[in-house]
This record gives sequence, structure tokens and C-alpha cells, in this order.
Amino acid sequence: MTINNFCSELWRALLISTCYDQRRWLQDRGSLTKRIQNRCNHFFVKPVFQSFSKVYDDELQIIGVRRDELAMVREVFLYCDDTPVVFAHSTVARKNLRGVWRALNGLGNKSLGTMLFSNPRIKRTPLEFKKIRRGHFLYDRACVSLQAKPTYLWARRSLFTLHGQSILVTEVFLPSILHLSL
Repeated sequence: MTINNFCSELWRALLISTCYDQRRWLQDRGSLTKRIQNRCNHFFVKPVFQSFSKVYDDELQIIGVRRDELAMVREVFLYCDDTPVVFAHSTVARKNLRGVWRALNGLGNKSLGTMLFSNPRIKRTPLEFKKIRRGHFLYDRACVSLQAKPTYLWARRSLFTLHGQSILVTEVFLPSILHLSL
């Protein structure tokens, strides 16, 4: 895993050059899990990675860790029926695992979104967006399950905070998300 792997594009507060249907998925601030569940017969979460790991450069400052610190990283695919529609990458500083985010260790194939949106005291920062391409760590990890690799993928991220402890949740939207009815 290359820690310094980044794309020249920055995370942005505004979406540019995306189609209307994709914009509706990306800008929705509600539970992505619930929205997908409402559009398929069988929703499930497939964990692909969870461990203490170094943090990527574009995550360091936002979660407040130093380059040499390890953080808990969890990566999953969200499936609608038999199709992966979202790749989710969550990062939480080790010091926050003793507090409100300790339940992350036992999530397994449960949705983090269900936990986040069931507690009204959890606050979410504004969404940031990024068009990611081959060579960006999120693109490369998200495309593992895709036979045809798109030119780019859209990702969004935000911090969820409770009692001063935060978790960074990044969601990469796979092309199949557009096949779900809005």
C-alpha cells in the first residue's frame, strides 16, 4: 500500500462536471445504506479489509494523526443484490477506538452507516467530493471488483463526530450505482 499515493485534484466542497443522476447520489446527506437498501431485494456488506494501518496523505490532517501513527482502517463493498455499488473506506485514529468508535472492531458484515445514522448526537461535516482515477489508492482498491475499469470514479467523504472523537468515512460510487432507480 503506497501511503503517499495521491491525485493532483483536491477534495472539493462543490461538485463539478457530473451528471444529474450521479449528483443526486453524491449530494444526498442521508444514510447511503438505507437509500441503497430501499432500491434492492438483498442488500449486504462485504468486508475486504480491517486492520491498523498507516494513513494516506490526504487523510492525515483531517483525522488528526501524524504520518508515523497507525489508525484503524475498514474497507467494505456495499452490494445491491449481487452487484457491488459502493466501496467504503473508513479511518479512525487509534486513540478514538477506546471511546465512541470502539464498536467499529465488532462490525463485521454490518453496515457502519446504520450505526452512524441511528444516533442523532453524531454530527457530520459537510461533504467533500473528488473525481479519482487510476493510481489513486481509492480508485485502485474500489476497482478490484470491476471487470471493466472506468476512466474515473466519484468519491465523497465527511467526518462523523461524537464527543470530540471522529471517524472519516469515504464512499466511492461504482458505475452500477446509476442502475438503481432514484
